[in-house]
Amino acid sequence: MNGPPSFDHRQLRRNFGRAAGRYAEVAVLQREVEARLLEQLGVLEEKVPARILDVGSGPGRASGAMKKRWPKSEVIALDLALPMLREVPKLTRFWRPIRRVCAEATQLPLADGSVNLIFSSLCLQWVPDLPAALSEFRRVLREDGLLLFSTFGPDTLIELREAYQLAGEKHPPLSPFAAIQPIGDALLASGFRNPVLDRDQFNLTYSDPMALLRELRSIGAGDARRQRARGLGGKGRQARMLAAYENLRCDGVLPSTWEVITAMAWAPAPGAPRREGDMDVAVFPADRIPRRR
Repeated sequence: MNGPPSFDHRQLRRNFGRAAGRYAEVAVLQREVEARLLEQLGVLEEKVPARILDVGSGPGRASGAMKKRWPKSEVIALDLALPMLREVPKLTRFWRPIRRVCAEATQLPLADGSVNLIFSSLCLQWVPDLPAALSEFRRVLREDGLLLFSTFGPDTLIELREAYQLAGEKHPPLSPFAAIQPIGDALLASGFRNPVLDRDQFNLTYSDPMALLRELRSIGAGDARRQRARGLGGKGRQARMLAAYENLRCDGVLPSTWEVITAMAWAPAPGAPRREGDMDVAVFPADRIPRRR
């Protein structure tokens, strides 16, 4: 990863907004990753989180599962795309209402220390400034609150990326993804305690490259980089990529790798230091400074 990607937020909203209607139907891998992440909530044992924030909730399937697990908890589904949030009532139960908030992960409209659990499945790869998002997560989490998220790693779509490069594209129309080490470093720098990270690899197959491209569009994962190619020449670029990808065909299908990184960490006590450059910075209320009389 050569630095954080620069996304066109209007394009991101547009992509995921268009995908909202069919997302729950076509996002097969996303459902599997989400289900595995929900299983890890067992770490809370008998502890019931009073307020839960589902960041990048999409149509709200995970929000509904957590509300079913903890009926008395307040569950907030937060997403960048308003059409996604409009799908939430369709996948949840009216007697288990879920609050919906349209906002970005780096600007959470929530009070300090107001959340017990932050859950986020395959959202943070679309956030260009991961440290800013983690800083917001730490701000709204209560002491000992749990942060649990998954995101795509750099090996995701590596075959598609290499096919574009073989076709002469120096900058494939795909987002770069952070590796597991920088994610762990960002968690520690933000002051989170006891981070645990894991990596899984999913190997999917497709009948042809266009089937993969159609799936990416249908889940809203289109090219949303600010520097994405525009204008004429798109079909030519795609044709060269399709020909290069065909060279990978084996047993009648084409491979596609998806690397998923899972992270779990706990919020520190208020005033615990965070890392900024070469310094540890601590923030705490002024009324906690002892005065000499």
